[in-house]
Amino acid sequence: MTVATTFRIAPEEGADFSKIERVLREKFDVRDFRIEDLAFGIKVARVLVLSEDGETGNVEKEIRSIDGVGSVEVESQTLL
Repeated sequence: MTVATTFRIAPEEGADFSKIERVLREKFDVRDFRIEDLAFGIKVARVLVLSEDGETGNVEKEIRSIDGVGSVEVESQTLL
């Protein structure tokens, strides 16, 4: 089964969202990538990734390992 997972990614200070997006698109089946204001000038990326059932934990770990990523949180998940 395919799973659609939305991740909230907060970058490290000074990180470039375009570099993070490029790496994500190279590694995963990214269906949506949006940069949103969180608060007080802080921005986060909301990313929709399709993966196989049971792979979400691995995807999250790989996202954490990308240079410039400060934190990753699963916001939502649904089966397709």
